[in-house]
Amino acid sequence: MSEFGNNESNLSNTNNEIVPAPNKYSVEEIEQYEEKTAGFWVRFWAFAMDSLLVSAIVGILVNPVFRLFGWSLNDSNWYAPITIISAIIYYAYFVLTTKIWNQTIGKMIFGLKVKRVNGEKLDWMTVLFREIVGRFINNTIKILYIIVAFMPKNKGLNDVIADTIVVHEKVYTKNKVIVQKKVDYETDQSISAT
Repeated sequence: MSEFGNNESNLSNTNNEIVPAPNKYSVEEIEQYEEKTAGFWVRFWAFAMDSLLVSAIVGILVNPVFRLFGWSLNDSNWYAPITIISAIIYYAYFVLTTKIWNQTIGKMIFGLKVKRVNGEKLDWMTVLFREIVGRFINNTIKILYIIVAFMPKNKGLNDVIADTIVVHEKVYTKNKVIVQKKVDYETDQSISAT
């Protein structure tokens, strides 16, 4: 007996029962537009611009103060004052610009924007998780930046953590979507889209 044996016996109506008519489906192909996601290289160059900008801010604001007081600028321990202040400026830059403008200055230059997947406005928790937790992990294990090239919709680890996506501003892609609609057998009226 095959795995469809029970179904075959249900198809034959030997008891003269009323059996509902089978459902008919109509299939339509619909064009759908969605924002184009930003790939690895454009995000890389935007991040490079942001890194240069943060380095310039540290060089202009922090280094002169350290030189004035004779503090070491060459100490590379994670707990060195220059490292801590540089990290605070680095993370503050990404958090504040992403929260205020939904993009950093590097992303502005390349026409990119950070959005939540569900379309809602970026809130503080989303930005903090994306820009602090996600960037800390990416900066600790730098090879993780490359996953943007391989993930669906070009999501980086920080996008996965915060449920965000980076898109090009005012650039859309056209996708063809196949929609199957259930049609009432007796009236040939469309019931609902599935």
